Amino acid sequence: MRALSFSRALALAAIVLGLLFALLSTTANHALMDFVIRLASLAIFATSLNLLAGYGGMVSFGHGMFYGFGAYFFALTMQRAGVSIPVAIVASILGSALLAAIVGVICVRLKEIYFSFVTLAFQMLIHATILAAMPLTGGDQGLRGGVPRPPFLGLNLSNQKQLCMFSAFLLIVCLFAMHHVVSSPFGATLRMTRDNADRAAYLGIAVDRVRLKAFIIAAVFASIGGLLQALFVSGAYPDFAYWTVSGEGIFVIMLGGTTTFLGPLLGSVLMLLLNDFVSRFTEYHGLALGSVILVVALGLRKGVGDFVVDWLSARSEADASERTKTTEAAS
Repeated sequence: MRALSFSRALALAAIVLGLLFALLSTTANHALMDFVIRLASLAIFATSLNLLAGYGGMVSFGHGMFYGFGAYFFALTMQRAGVSIPVAIVASILGSALLAAIVGVICVRLKEIYFSFVTLAFQMLIHATILAAMPLTGGDQGLRGGVPRPPFLGLNLSNQKQLCMFSAFLLIVCLFAMHHVVSSPFGATLRMTRDNADRAAYLGIAVDRVRLKAFIIAAVFASIGGLLQALFVSGAYPDFAYWTVSGEGIFVIMLGGTTTFLGPLLGSVLMLLLNDFVSRFTEYHGLALGSVILVVALGLRKGVGDFVVDWLSARSEADASERTKTTEAAS
């Protein structure tokens, strides 16, 4: 797993954010702004899933429950409580953390496939609850009435450009925060539990506790992706918590790569581009996307991001070896 130092990651985040703001402030392309908002939502969700699967070895088939829960909790808080957007965001994060703590206590003790399918079972339970609680959630029609967007700190998220810039800001902040998590001592401990849980336990590490913390952290970031989607569509729908959301997240990290931190971001870009492109020509876009994932998985045997990084590393090593041979021959 490759990670930058804290100072370099902070500098890179600031530069990228500045470039994004400069681009978005000068564009009037509504399709581009919509793409950035959707990318922010999906990339935050996919990177949080990779925090579990890639860094923690916990492949969750039900991670989408927190995406949907965050969307509904945020939208309901804005509709029913009438609070400001920052307060609703904090409330959604705390609510998702509580849900993750309850689910995680049960799931993190399980091994491999059992963990995957029990998380899926919890997601289907959340989805069924959303459908059943019609007076609160709107049932299968979704949460109607729109999500209020009162201005705060000079921002008006009813304006598409400002919503786009806010989404870009949240994307960079969340990626920076998750990078800090995986490059911290906690991240190293999490990778140790992934590689050899028995050895980690022998060294005195509380494996279940480490996994539970990672589970809660990943859930919090997944909920942020969900609330961004709720802001984008001004509502919340049962599909946000359906198992296909988790499946899409797994497809994204497989497409982009799991061993490179920005792999899920690259996978999100590719997934959205493919989805938009394929949808123009056929209604069977799911079949086309599945075929692409199959080609990548069987052809590259790794994500696109992992393949590019490994190719560049091999190229650099070959160039260094060639220079060494040339130097030795000249001497």
